Amino acid sequence: MDPWNITTTPSVPLSNCTLDTSYRFTFYQVSYGAIFIIGLATNGLALHRLWHSPRTLTSTAVYMANLSVADLFFVVSLPLRIYFYHLRARPFLMSPADRALRPPSGAFCQLTFTLKYITLYGGIFFLVCIAADRYLAVVHPTRSALRRPRFAWLLSGAIWCLVLGLSLGLPMLRFAGAVAPNRHPCPLDPSSRRQRPLILSALGLVLGAFLLPAALLLYSYCRVLVVLRRRRRRTRGQRRHTLTIIYWVLAMFLLCFAPYHVNLLVYTLSHVGLLPVCGLARASMALHPVVLSLASANCCLNPLIYYFSSSLVHREAAARRSDEHLDDIMSSGNLLNRITIRDVKVECA
Repeated sequence: MDPWNITTTPSVPLSNCTLDTSYRFTFYQVSYGAIFIIGLATNGLALHRLWHSPRTLTSTAVYMANLSVADLFFVVSLPLRIYFYHLRARPFLMSPADRALRPPSGAFCQLTFTLKYITLYGGIFFLVCIAADRYLAVVHPTRSALRRPRFAWLLSGAIWCLVLGLSLGLPMLRFAGAVAPNRHPCPLDPSSRRQRPLILSALGLVLGAFLLPAALLLYSYCRVLVVLRRRRRRTRGQRRHTLTIIYWVLAMFLLCFAPYHVNLLVYTLSHVGLLPVCGLARASMALHPVVLSLASANCCLNPLIYYFSSSLVHREAAARRSDEHLDDIMSSGNLLNRITIRDVKVECA
């Protein structure tokens, strides 16, 4: 289910530009098999630790929990994708049972695309939330209302609505161009002139869902780094944990998400005729399985953010519990003072 697989002959400018990409079916089976095993283990352990963490969750822990849930959506869909690529790699070896079990192409493609975009852009958005949370904690520590767990849950709910809408909308754009009754509707053909507006619309949504969060993330972490260099009040451990989160998230964007979106841009523009350079088209086709697997591998790497910052999360949770306990004591003290003053007034009367 590559987003921009070539399903027919390219348009005229690239009519003589071909590349054998049949290897991708075996490549996807191997890469997705490894991602499934590692992703299931790492996200399961992360959710287990978050579930058994201190009862007072911090905003960072809330975003990390939602990030793990988004990753699990993709991980549990990988066996379906592996099965699909197994059938595509060996179409002449399918048994009658395989043909009977083969799912309907439209519904199957819709499901796998939806789950893919949930983890891809859900992961991006929740990583940006973690970046914004660190930004508020370091640059604007007095704005505690925006770092309360309740606000984090509300923001997470809004992100889920946005991600689900985007994840359902992009596959529908692809299906809109496949009107032939006997044609597999997944995916759209980038070389089709009739489908070009749909392809460019989907590309705009995809790049917008990546570039805007990337800009917010870079701005947040640049400000955090500047403030950390100026302030020396934080302990060495706090600075180390904050910097670890920053560097790890930036590495995730550079390694997993940036190559996929850059290659997707070149791939699409070359096959709709806006960038008719055969060398770029061949390179993007050859690299697509690799960068797509890298983007998918983020579901294995995301839980490491929690492990690297677990002591920071627990320290913030302990501080929040201490603040709540102090508030309870102050409230009890004020109530006791009011009762004592009232009793004194009654006795004097």
